[in-house]
Amino acid sequence: MRETRSEEAAGELMVVCERLKNWLVRDALPLWAEAGYDAASGRFAESLALETAEPSAAPARPRVPPRQIYSFLEGARLGWPGDAAGIATRGLAAFHADFLQNDGSLRPLAADGSRPFDLYDQAFALFAYATIAGSVAGLRETAVEEARRLRDLLTGTLGHPDGGFEEDTPRRLPLRANPNMHLFEAALAWEHLSGSPRWGEMARGIAELAMGRFIDPDLGILREYFEGDWSPAAGEAGHKVDPGHLFEWCWLLTVWGRRCGRDDALAAAARLYAAGTRSGICPDRGVVMLEIGDDLRPREPVARLWSQTEWLKASLVMMEEAREAGDAPRENEVAEAAIAAAHVIERYLDVEPRGLWRDRLAPDGHFIEEPAPASSLYHLVCAIAELDRVCG
Repeated sequence: MRETRSEEAAGELMVVCERLKNWLVRDALPLWAEAGYDAASGRFAESLALETAEPSAAPARPRVPPRQIYSFLEGARLGWPGDAAGIATRGLAAFHADFLQNDGSLRPLAADGSRPFDLYDQAFALFAYATIAGSVAGLRETAVEEARRLRDLLTGTLGHPDGGFEEDTPRRLPLRANPNMHLFEAALAWEHLSGSPRWGEMARGIAELAMGRFIDPDLGILREYFEGDWSPAAGEAGHKVDPGHLFEWCWLLTVWGRRCGRDDALAAAARLYAAGTRSGICPDRGVVMLEIGDDLRPREPVARLWSQTEWLKASLVMMEEAREAGDAPRENEVAEAAIAAAHVIERYLDVEPRGLWRDRLAPDGHFIEEPAPASSLYHLVCAIAELDRVCG
């Protein structure tokens, strides 16, 4: 009997899943463990040059070590046989030595001697602590304690009265959706690991803020920048929409909505996915663009790798939602999108040495020559892990 299209699509996804897992386990993680990580110091490179895989001399940012620690630990779960626990142990020690402050926050040393605060960096510290606590028994106590300290600092000093978190004290404008999205991600990871209602409350507050303030009720798009009352920011910033974030929020709200039985979250996620696919994908190149406006027109048509990984993740959960609803035509449609996103990702990975990637595809269809940013590994691992979960 001839296979149905849904069976064919499932088979295609399984094949591409194996290819991407093999790329991660056999090519990427060995390369980044060797060239992108200094075992003596425990520090990670910010980027690696294409062709030579030489580390760049770019200043270290607090967001990169947590993302790399997550990537190696999750990569080990996906089959990498390397010393992920050792990398996490040394990497966490170096991360704390370079950035950890007495109040539990993580801050870089600026050229003027100051220690600027970035909410985005705190989100990734919390996310990595959750991965460490769930993967490395010898670090669990440290990760739990540091996560508690940082969470209490954020909720005690930066919690917004209408939900979510502010940028700093005193208030720094505009407020941003993106750090709150990654705090949502971290809270979900901790809630899943610990079952603590404190983490559940944190996740709920951000989810409801997104549904109530970030997402436009008419267009289904999500804005990025806001005034102090969570109204859209004045000027051009208030019109910015990032299609990659539409897909990223879609995936997170679906995870949360399933976990909490919140149909409003699942509906919001579906609207974000529809907006992203309708207006965020370049019809000529078949890739997710970096920025559109709230008029749904392209503003920055360059296409970064990370946006494609979020398209894949969102397509996979929308495929599952369609299957759950018994909507076979919709399931097939979204499965085709997942396959397309996976093939696009493979285009970005088609470089030598294997294990590196291109980051930006220009509007004319050529890749921009530049080093492979280490920060993309987190997005790739997240997408491959989600593909593995769905196919498994």
